[in-house]
Amino acid sequence: MKTPEEELAEIKSMMEKSTRFLSLSGLAGVLAGLYALVASGLAWFWIYFPGSSWGSDVAPLSFKELLNRMLLLGLGTLVAAVSSAYLLSRRKSASQTQVFWSPASKRFLLALFLPVALGGLFCFALIHERAFELIPAAMLIFYGLGLVQASSYTLGEIKNLGFTLLFMGILAAFFPSIGLLCWTLGFGVFHLIYGALMYYRHER
Repeated sequence: MKTPEEELAEIKSMMEKSTRFLSLSGLAGVLAGLYALVASGLAWFWIYFPGSSWGSDVAPLSFKELLNRMLLLGLGTLVAAVSSAYLLSRRKSASQTQVFWSPASKRFLLALFLPVALGGLFCFALIHERAFELIPAAMLIFYGLGLVQASSYTLGEIKNLGFTLLFMGILAAFFPSIGLLCWTLGFGVFHLIYGALMYYRHER
C-alpha cells in the first residue's frame, strides 16, 4: 500500500507529464551549441580574416557574396539545430514511453516559435535597413524571449538559458562591436552548458 506522500508524488508526476513537454533532449542543446560555435567561427573568418595581417593574401568577399554566405550559414545552422532537437527529443520520448506530439508539446512549440518567427522577420528588416550590427542582438533577444515564454511548458533550465541570452542580447545591443562574440557565447557556449546540465539532470 502506498503512503500518502507516495500518492501525492505520483499525482504530481502525472499532472506534470500532462501539462509540460518533458521530452526535450539536453543532447540537442549540446549539439545546437556546437553548431553555433562552428557557424560563428566561419562567420568570423569571412568577416575579419581577410582584413587581418594573417589574411593579407586572401581576397576579401564582396558585400553581396558575404551576405549570401551569412544567410545560408544561418539557415543551415537553424535547420541542423531544429532537426537534431526533433530527432533526439522524439527518441527520448519513445524511451520514456511518453506521447511526443501532445497538447503540452504544441503549447511549448507555439510559445517558443512565435517570438522566434517575429525575430526572424525583424532581422530581415534590419538587413533591409543595413543595420547589420544589431542582428546578433535581435537574434539573442527574440530567442531569449521565446525560451522564457516556453519554459512554463518544459524543463526549468530553459528559463535560465532564456534570461542568459536576453542579457547577452542587451549587451550586444549596447556594444555592437562585440555582437558576434555575444552571439557566440549565447548560442554556442551557454547553449552547450545548459544542454549538458539538462542531460545530466534528466537523462542519465
